[in-house]
Amino acid sequence: MNTIDTMAVKSIRFLAADAINKAKSGHPGLPIGSAPMAYTLWKQMKHNPANPSWQGRDRFILSAGHASMLEYALLHLFGYGVTIEDIKNFRQWGSPTPGHPEYRHTAGVEATSGPLGQGVAMAVGMAMAEARMSAHFNREGYPVVDNYTYALCGDGCLQEGVASEAASFAGTQKLGKLILFYDRNYITIEGRIETTFAEDVNGRFAAYGWHVQELPCGEDMDAIAKAIEAAKAEKDKPSMIIVNTQIAYGTPKQGKASAHGEPLGEEATAAMREFYQWDYAPFDVPAEVYAYFDELKKGYAAEEAEYNKMFDGYKSAYPELYAEWQQWHDDALPEALLKDERLTAADKPAATRATGGNALNVIAEYMPNLFGGSADLAPSNKSELKGRAYFSHEDRDGANVHFGIREFAMAAICNGIMLYGGLRAYCATFMVFSDYLKPAMRMAALMKLPVIYILTHDSIGVGEDGPTHQPIEHLASIRAIPGAALFRPADMKETAGCYIAALMGDKPAAMALTRQNLPQYAETSVEGAMKGGYVMKDCEKPDVILIATGSEVELAMKAADALAEKGKAAKVVSMPCMELFEEQSEEYRESVLPSAVRARVAVEAGSSMCWYKYVGLDGETVCIDHFGASAPAGVLFKEFGFTVENVVAVAERAMK
Repeated sequence: MNTIDTMAVKSIRFLAADAINKAKSGHPGLPIGSAPMAYTLWKQMKHNPANPSWQGRDRFILSAGHASMLEYALLHLFGYGVTIEDIKNFRQWGSPTPGHPEYRHTAGVEATSGPLGQGVAMAVGMAMAEARMSAHFNREGYPVVDNYTYALCGDGCLQEGVASEAASFAGTQKLGKLILFYDRNYITIEGRIETTFAEDVNGRFAAYGWHVQELPCGEDMDAIAKAIEAAKAEKDKPSMIIVNTQIAYGTPKQGKASAHGEPLGEEATAAMREFYQWDYAPFDVPAEVYAYFDELKKGYAAEEAEYNKMFDGYKSAYPELYAEWQQWHDDALPEALLKDERLTAADKPAATRATGGNALNVIAEYMPNLFGGSADLAPSNKSELKGRAYFSHEDRDGANVHFGIREFAMAAICNGIMLYGGLRAYCATFMVFSDYLKPAMRMAALMKLPVIYILTHDSIGVGEDGPTHQPIEHLASIRAIPGAALFRPADMKETAGCYIAALMGDKPAAMALTRQNLPQYAETSVEGAMKGGYVMKDCEKPDVILIATGSEVELAMKAADALAEKGKAAKVVSMPCMELFEEQSEEYRESVLPSAVRARVAVEAGSSMCWYKYVGLDGETVCIDHFGASAPAGVLFKEFGFTVENVVAVAERAMK
């Protein structure tokens, strides 16, 4: 093995150990043990440190995000702009080297990772995106989309269900340009894994339809390089390369659980230096190592230059495709979409799942890069793109996706699709099952990925399916995610406004949509919905303000009429999205909810938790803070107090 390669690997190992010691926290074991495989991969990977966003690059996700110092050491040595000072400030305030890798925070980091297993699923999404984009845009002699997606995971990642869901899906889809490195060191925080994870991983992934290779020694870089080439030669199966390593190899903590999540300490690091015959001070990297990486960077830059030359030829040879390429990579919405009357042309009552399906299909005509599907519920979610093929091994340019009953993996895969670029991802299921996908929604919020989640059957309106399928706390739990937006429209116009606002935003958007039909209102507004909240029924001097969302807007409007018959003036506010409403000016919010009117009632068929900010100490709620029951929807709404009479009674109580 080339001496410079061994010196490069040692540099990675000691940068990780020294940074974690200095920070007095971190996870040294995996970075030390997996340094040879990571270095071997990055050395041959198609990337250009001088341009981290180069479209033609391979993608790499560190699914085992606790091993972040492995990635930061690689980014430093390969020249991504992570300085030695950044390495010294690992896990410190304001540093570009946080405890787990963060997308948009550190150049070269392709995805935020750390919650184990999600990186595997995001890699599946990236590989799907590559497959669809290449099928759509590539032409003979012009492989404008042609890259591999790599992920590195550990024992913990593969114990999480989301990785299994995603691996099953990837095998079914035959994603041959997905390569997963499995650092198998048999150690997690609690110790050796024989009592928790003794399964035949090789056999399991082979059964999923993966190409599996196993290497007995993580130090053999020649074998690792050959395994990568063998994985690339397999075109119709995703590949797993199992690399048997020793956690914290070459240290007194080798093979011990204590090496997983705590610094080695000065004494053990000194012994490590003796083992590796490393006579350099902490954070010192040999000059010849830096010089070697400088030479490597020239090759990477030349590879991008060749790609750019090819792409220039593509522009000339296929100007229409290039124009479409630009459209797919442009976040701006087409002007014609905003004016399309089909988004608002409702003439009869309809469920918002149906108006949402209409909006989705109108949008797809203007945005052919829309890419998504449902967790086996498309007929109920109304989430199918009509007339479009389904993505499969036989048709890589399909816009619809059969995700199967895999909500968590579905949502994490959508994150990967969005991270890849050029596509707009959405996914769908019942609102009550948003619990299964919420960890991925949280990650989307962290990364500011505007994934759209279509969550139908949004309340006790589900009816006879009973409390297991009736969302109660789910609206509140999604609203609690920082940087996410929950939309609950009342009719077709509001649904259109919510979709447009979601597409224009930089945050994940959950669409809470009804199963039951709702009326269409003359008073609703696309523009109002896009502001999150607006006055739907006004009066000069309101005695009470009724605030409602979705299906309960009808109750609020009827209650306002009933109160008028009693000589009380009620102002009705529709609040389809609290998060957008909070982004409006103070002046606008005051015009909608004047602080002088303290008698307020919030009406929503969900938890009351979110509403006290708007109703205050003097206000009231007509909500539901208990589980539902199995009965027809109309019966449930009546039994649980969602009636005009009860809203009027609660409003009168608030006015006292």
